[in-house]
Order: sequence, then structure tokens, then C-alpha cells
Amino acid sequence: MTNPNNDINSYYSKRAPEYEQIYYRDIPERQQEIADIEIYLENLVTGKSILELACGTGYWTVCMSKSAKCIISSDYSAEMITEAKKKTYICPTQFVQADMYSMPIPAHSVDLAVFGFWFSHEPKQKYERFFKLIKSFVKKDGQIWLLDNNSPAEGDEYKSTGTDEHGNNYKQRFLDNGEEYSVLKNYFDEKLLKEIFDADFEIEELVYKKYYWHILLKPKSS
Repeated sequence: MTNPNNDINSYYSKRAPEYEQIYYRDIPERQQEIADIEIYLENLVTGKSILELACGTGYWTVCMSKSAKCIISSDYSAEMITEAKKKTYICPTQFVQADMYSMPIPAHSVDLAVFGFWFSHEPKQKYERFFKLIKSFVKKDGQIWLLDNNSPAEGDEYKSTGTDEHGNNYKQRFLDNGEEYSVLKNYFDEKLLKEIFDADFEIEELVYKKYYWHILLKPKSS
């Protein structure tokens, strides 16, 4: 198996111009879940300072900009940032190309940290490091919101290509030109999500549906 970190960075950079196809697949139930999430997120971010990691093409950034106080959006991929900058945002919005582990912002400086469709790519063996990172971004009473998909959102055409020694699943991916990738992609049921986050966070809300799940967290006091 090829190195999943290199694969995923290359895959998303090359996929940037075609990425938003995932939001427009003609499945009414799936479209309704996306619409419900947009309403939820717009309400959640109202009046808050936002740090968005793995912002991708800015689809959810546009949604947040309708009611947020301000947004800093970051992605590792320059190609994704290029696509995101083509959109129009209502609140002050700054884009930063950076690895999330070296974000150039002060610690504990935002009201809400947002991660869309990233947690499923985070290696299981690095959860402790990831949790420490995301807690470092938010203020004392700040929150963290993660959004991700379940397997049905991708359809049956994408097959698993195996697991590694840590239990991480790898999933087949294709670009429009037919180029194939194998990227780290884990899936979670509702019970497992609660088990994963319970030790480090207060789970303020977990919405788990057929195609997507999202969770609102508050760091526990140390």
C-alpha cells in the first residue's frame, strides 16, 4: 500500500476543481440532510469568531459567513484555497494555506473551531495529538464542531482497499480522469463516536443520520 498521507494530499489537490460534485448528487434524502446541516451551522456560528480547518473549496465557509463574526479558513492544499477564494463571503474571511499542526494563530483565540470531513481521514493512532491540537485553538468556553460522512454518502462504487496495523480503513477513490487513489477513510457508528470523544470532551450535541453526522464538543477542564 502506498503512503496514505502522500496519497491524500495529492488526491485532494488534484480533485479541487471537481470536489463539489459530492454536494449535488441526486438523492433527495441526502440533499435534505445537507440542507439541514447548513441551517444548523448558520445558527451555530452566529456572532462567533471561527477557525475552519480543512476548508476545502469553501462550501461550508460560505454558509458560515452569513452569520459569523469573522472566519479564518485554512487548508493544506493550495488548489483547494484557490477554489475557495473564487466564492463570495459576507463576513470578514481570511484564507491561509497551512498544515493544521502549524497554524499561525494565537492559542485559545477563537470561539469555535470547525472541521468538515477531516476526522475520518485522521489516523486512529494520532487521535491524542489531534485532540490536543483542536483544544488549543478555542477559548476557555469555546467549542469544536466536526462534520463527516457515513459510507452510504459515497455510494457502492468505492471499495475498501484494506486496513493497516492500527485498524485504519483505506478507501478507493477516482478522479474524473480515471486516476485512482487509496486514501485513509474511517467510518463510525454513533456509539463509537461517543466512546472516542468522551474522555477529552463534553459532547454537547451529536446528530447522526444515514449519510452524515456532526458533533459539537466542548473541551473538558483538565
